[in-house]
Amino acid sequence: MASRKYFGTDGVRGRVGEHPITADFMLRLGFAAGRVLSNGDARAVVIGKDTRISGYMFESALEAGLAAAGANVALLGPMPTPAVAYLTRTLYACAGIVISASHNPFHDNGIKFFSEDGEKLPDATEDAIEAQLDKPFVTVESALMGKAERIDDAAGRYVEFCKSTVPYGTTLKGLQIVVDCANGSTYKVGPEVLRELGADVHPVANQPNGLNINDGCGSTHPELVSSEVLRRGADAGIAFDGDGDRVVMVDASGEIFDGDDILFMIANARNDNGQLNGGVVGTVMTNMGLELALKNRRIPFTRTSVGDRFIHRELVEKGWTLGGETSGHILCLDRASTGDGIVSALQVLEIMTRKGASLASLREGFDKFPQIMINVPVSAGQQSGLDDSEPIRNALRAAESEMNGRGRVILRPSGTEPLIRVTLEGEDSGQIDRLANQLADVVRQELGARD
Repeated sequence: MASRKYFGTDGVRGRVGEHPITADFMLRLGFAAGRVLSNGDARAVVIGKDTRISGYMFESALEAGLAAAGANVALLGPMPTPAVAYLTRTLYACAGIVISASHNPFHDNGIKFFSEDGEKLPDATEDAIEAQLDKPFVTVESALMGKAERIDDAAGRYVEFCKSTVPYGTTLKGLQIVVDCANGSTYKVGPEVLRELGADVHPVANQPNGLNINDGCGSTHPELVSSEVLRRGADAGIAFDGDGDRVVMVDASGEIFDGDDILFMIANARNDNGQLNGGVVGTVMTNMGLELALKNRRIPFTRTSVGDRFIHRELVEKGWTLGGETSGHILCLDRASTGDGIVSALQVLEIMTRKGASLASLREGFDKFPQIMINVPVSAGQQSGLDDSEPIRNALRAAESEMNGRGRVILRPSGTEPLIRVTLEGEDSGQIDRLANQLADVVRQELGARD
C-alpha cells in the first residue's frame, strides 16, 4: 500500500490533464486492468460514468485499452456508482469500472473498480494492476481483440433493483419529496425510483451539462435542497452527490440530516423490529452522540478509518450489515454490495411511511455533540508531512490537553483531495471552534498550499 503510485483510498483520482488523469494514462490503465481482471475471460468489463465532461474522453481511452488487452466491454453510460456495482453482478461481468470523482468539482475525475461480486477490489488486485502498468503495452492479435456493446436497458434494471430493496407493497404515495441530483449520475434514475413508488417528486439540479456537477448543489451543498423543501412545503428532501453513493436528507422544517442521522434512523428502526444484524460500524469522524445513542439502546458500535472500504471490511469480519460515514456514505449490506444513496434514502422513507412518522421524529433520542471541521488546502505531496511536523504535533497535544477527555481532536489527510481535515468535537461549541481554528492556523503555516 505504502509504495503505490496511483491507487488511493478510492481508486485513482486527480485533476483532469494532470498525471495520472490523462487520456494516455487511461489507455494504459484500461490495458493493465484488462490483463489483470479479464485475462482471457470472455465475460465483459462494464464501464459506467458520471456526467462530467471528461468522462467521454476517459470512457473511450479505457475501452480502447481493454480491447487491446483482449477484454470485452459493456458500456452503461451515465450511471450511479452503486448501479455499476449492481450491474457488474447481474450482467455476470468479470469486473466493473466507474469513471467519477464523486463529490469533487467537474475539473477532477477518477477511476474506481469493482470485482465480479460488485465489491471494491482487494488490495492485492489493485497492486497487480499497478505492477502491470509498468510492463510494455502489447496489443493482442486482431482475432483476440475485445468487442464493445452498449447496454440500453441499464437504467431500467437499476430502477427495479432499487425498488426491490424495500418490502413489496411499500408506497410513498402522499409524500412530497424534493430530490437534488447534484447534476450528476442520479439525474434520471433518482427521481424515477421515487415516482414509481408513488411519491410526488420535485427534482432540482437534474440538468447536467458536463460542467455543473456538484456545483452549489448535491450532498456537499444541502442548503439548496433545504431551501427548496421550505419553498414547496415538502415533506422531505434528498440530496445525492455526483456519483450517487452518498446521500443527505432534509426534514419538513429544512433541517439537514447527515450520514450519522441516517445511520441512527435505520439502526434504531431495525433494532426495534429485531432486524438489526449485530451492530453498527462508523468511522473516526462519526459523532460521539451517535455512539452514545446506540449504547443507550444496547446496540454495539465500532469505528474504522475513514473510507467505505474499511467500513465494508469491518462489517464482513463481524458479520454485520449496517455502517456508514458522516458524509452520507451508508452501507446496508443486506440490501446492496456497496454504499448506495438511493437505497439508503429508501430505507428511511420506508420507515417514515410504515410508522406514519415525520422524518424529524425518527431522529428523536440522538443528540449530537457540537463538531467543527476545517479543511486546509495543502500543496501536492504535503499531506504525508503531517506526522513529521513538530509544531503540528505540539499544537495537537495542546488542543487535546485543553479538551481534557471531554471531546475529540482529529487531524487527518483527505484521501480524495489535497487537504488536511482539522476536526474537533466536544461539549462546548465555543471552545472547539477556537481550538480548531488555532490548530488549522498551525497546519496552514506548516503545510498550507503556497501560491
